[in-house]
Amino acid sequence: MIPIRYVEPVFRPPSEAESLILPVTDGCSWNKCTFCEMYTAPQKAFRARSEDEVLASIRRVGELYGERVRRVFLADGDALVLPTRRLLAYLEAIREHLPGVHRVSSYCLARNLAKKSVTELRTLAEAGLKLAYLGAESGDDEVLARVNKGESFESTRSALDKLGEAGISRSVMILNGLGGQALSAQHADHSAQLINATQPEYLSTLVVTLHDHGRRFMEAWPDWQALDQHGLFVEMERFLAALELRRTVFRSDHASNWLVLKGTLGADKARLLAEVRAAIERPDAAPLRPAWLRGL
Repeated sequence: MIPIRYVEPVFRPPSEAESLILPVTDGCSWNKCTFCEMYTAPQKAFRARSEDEVLASIRRVGELYGERVRRVFLADGDALVLPTRRLLAYLEAIREHLPGVHRVSSYCLARNLAKKSVTELRTLAEAGLKLAYLGAESGDDEVLARVNKGESFESTRSALDKLGEAGISRSVMILNGLGGQALSAQHADHSAQLINATQPEYLSTLVVTLHDHGRRFMEAWPDWQALDQHGLFVEMERFLAALELRRTVFRSDHASNWLVLKGTLGADKARLLAEVRAAIERPDAAPLRPAWLRGL
């Protein structure tokens, strides 16, 4: 058993499936996005874990597993909200007690990077923080305001530029369909502009999925109308067509996606566009949405 106190539910990116999940906070420091239910349970109210608890967890894991731990993901919603000094203490403890670790990663909110300088971030990178997952959701300011993201095109771009300058790899997520029918085109166009401006190392798309019948989302945006499968494909085609990337690993293979797309942009742009266009022309050939998502 891993000697760490977990507060359920625990979330991590799909690519961190084999990582040690190390909570340094509980919950999300923003937690106001209307589309997100990840941290709304009472037990997930935001708080920073005590430094003593986190350091003790690292030490005990090291005693049990030593060099077998290769990756560490700092949970919950945004470890980078913590002071740089505290994050450095955790990274130094990981290096001491888990010498096999070659990558430490974390979710990241753009708003919290406004409080950290490039020099601070570079220090964190040198101490072992190699990858930050940033949910941009959209590059369109109107869409971001409608879903209460608390960010803008410029705040997101600034955060991604800071991370890149500091030498921390960036994994950016865009929500396909977040603008609904009315704002689909500008959502696609401005999201592509954001990605082109920042050239992240990794890019992924998920389909917006509303739980609890979208109650909180629809209260804030009552005239929002979801895109159907065809509309999602058309938006994806528009987004991909506008991307001008040098070398970004692209994945659209989350369980929420109707169509699995994988490649490197720009090398595979023509192939990916051809796959999307084929799905638009032959919707009967596109894969079905997973059963657990049908009816949402």
